[in-house]
Amino acid sequence: MKISFKNDYSEGCHPNILEALIINNTSQQEGYGLDEFSLKATELILKKCSSPDSAVHLVSGGTQANLIVIAALLKPHESVIAANTGHIFNNEAGAIEATGHKISTAESTDGKLRPEQIKKILDDHSRPPHQLKPRLVYISNATELGTIYTKSELEALYQCCQEHDLYLFMDGARLAQAMMASNNDLSWADVAKYTDVFYLGGTKNGALLGEAIVINNTRLQEDFAFHVKQKGAMLSKGRLLGLQFQALLENDLFLDLAKHANQEAMKIKEAFKRLGCSFLIETFTNQIFPILSQEQIKALSEGFEFYTWHKIDEENAAVRIITSWASKESIVDVFVDAIHALKK
Repeated sequence: MKISFKNDYSEGCHPNILEALIINNTSQQEGYGLDEFSLKATELILKKCSSPDSAVHLVSGGTQANLIVIAALLKPHESVIAANTGHIFNNEAGAIEATGHKISTAESTDGKLRPEQIKKILDDHSRPPHQLKPRLVYISNATELGTIYTKSELEALYQCCQEHDLYLFMDGARLAQAMMASNNDLSWADVAKYTDVFYLGGTKNGALLGEAIVINNTRLQEDFAFHVKQKGAMLSKGRLLGLQFQALLENDLFLDLAKHANQEAMKIKEAFKRLGCSFLIETFTNQIFPILSQEQIKALSEGFEFYTWHKIDEENAAVRIITSWASKESIVDVFVDAIHALKK
């Protein structure tokens, strides 16, 4: 069986979560997120973000979180601004458009949006009521290309949104990995301060499933639970989500797992560098994109699985390598040895 570096959700969950599920399996709890574990998880999230007035809603997956947030926040004539690499634009089967909201995209080579790109799209939508009204800016941190936003970049985006009456929504499916990147200067309080809504991703960082939506803009909190319920995301056994986030957030396990994933990716990155490879984009999270020859890709594919991400030319392509919270050092070492064995 080949060793997979295709994604960071191939494994199940961290043992602490399994233990918590077993220990508390027969305890009777309130349903629909009112159990003691979900309440504790909410408390831990708000404390971590230094944002006591924020509201937390636990749902099962990232596409579900994106769909519910955007559908809840926007009126039928309002639209979304995103990078052309954005997950909602490329990887969610039109889920956002299916709710009736168009996505206007800006070209991005590093996965990030800039204020000037937002302003350009706003300028292109200057004929109300004949054109849709852009109302929400969607970003990811880490992005789909493994890059992250700095504090100054996020603050500038938020200021731009404030000036133009836009909501800023951060997809945090890999937020833990972004926060533990060696070049990160954002704090959890910064994330809460400079977004209207964001979510913490559990699925890609040690949970069986689960994302924690955090609504910082108090004006957007009213009736949000109705949208969660209508979209089928309010689990009767909400304890399953609460237990997982409680286990992840206690004793900083959530960050420790992300740190491990990043460190293993950097080992692989260094091996490709020693081989003389260039990269599609410079990253410091658990995603790397080395550019390889077709011969090198074929050689590595004999023992390992990964995605060929972007064609460079007829002879070369960028591949995507992702490590996870559960990537064993011994397995990474085997991959590093295979990289060293490649022909330059």
